[in-house]
Amino acid sequence: MAVEVGSIVEGKVTGIKKFGAFVQLPDGKTGMVHISEVSNEYIQELSTVLSEGQQVKVKVMSVSPEGKIALSIKRTMPRPKPTRADTGKVWQPRQQAPQGDLSFEDMMAKFKSQSEEKISDLKRVTEARRGGGYSRRR
Repeated sequence: MAVEVGSIVEGKVTGIKKFGAFVQLPDGKTGMVHISEVSNEYIQELSTVLSEGQQVKVKVMSVSPEGKIALSIKRTMPRPKPTRADTGKVWQPRQQAPQGDLSFEDMMAKFKSQSEEKISDLKRVTEARRGGGYSRRR
């Protein structure tokens, strides 16, 4: 039986290193599962998750011209749903009231007046922090 990329097979863990685990496939060939392909969770020490002699289900990721076989355990499992902590806070634009039947010129005029109001408010606050109006040094 030839190893085909994308196939999922059962294998036996034959060795564990810091960077990954070696798995013997049914046809007698050995492939390697990199530590990043073992679980969807972060793994500090591979020996806490896998042990020699353990039967595992692996997916064949690639076969190099030299015959090296890259395997994955985590790709045989269903992908976990992202939690709010995983996604972080994502920026979303504010929902504005529908503009109705305003023309482009009307929307631009409205935007310009709102913008001028914001700038005047900002100038007023900034001048208040400085202690009054602008005075020129002599």
